[in-house]
Amino acid sequence: MTIRVAVVDDQALVRGAFAMVLNHQPDIEVVAEAGTGVEAIHVARRDRPDVVLMDIRMPEMDGLEATARIVAELGDAVRVLILTTFEPDEYVYRALRAGASGFLLKDLPPEQLVVAVRTVADGGALLAASITRRLIERFAAQRSPDTALAGRLESLTARERDVVTAVARGRSNAEIARELYIGAATVKSHVSSVLTKLGLRDRAQVVVFAYEAGLVEPGA
Repeated sequence: MTIRVAVVDDQALVRGAFAMVLNHQPDIEVVAEAGTGVEAIHVARRDRPDVVLMDIRMPEMDGLEATARIVAELGDAVRVLILTTFEPDEYVYRALRAGASGFLLKDLPPEQLVVAVRTVADGGALLAASITRRLIERFAAQRSPDTALAGRLESLTARERDVVTAVARGRSNAEIARELYIGAATVKSHVSSVLTKLGLRDRAQVVVFAYEAGLVEPGA
């Protein structure tokens, strides 16, 4: 199955470089490019890519607003990866809250770009555990726990809460399985159940949810 990708960046050279790397893969095809957030929404509707690589800072409409609109309209049919040249900041955090499945630094090695696209296309979230945790802790620490979100935790079993906590701390399924003495398939089943019960898209949103609901405290 071919993974359909749209590349969104206001710099044509950046779009071209990313497209060249991805089009060299037998299972990936760049089906569209866009230079603004408005164009990103248009190509997402028209071309229905599986993955959108989204720059944050663009004219007309920024990547944050474009991400929120694409996710709201197309839901799980498309995954958004945020592109940034900067140290992860509040803008990236807000993009994760808006439904992005992760973020990438633009200077990453080509092979990591390919792995990232395949990961999110397969329903995963791109979470560089240490960076993402620092990012979320930095901005979650500025907020009080959301009581409405905390109330939604009541729908989870004790084991599902354990899994959410481990995901929020950056653990992989294999690491969670070892820590909780359960099988990897069982972990995957718990994660799927958590996503359904909490109405979340992927692991990236689980991490944000866990901190904002107060299940995991910054620095813990």
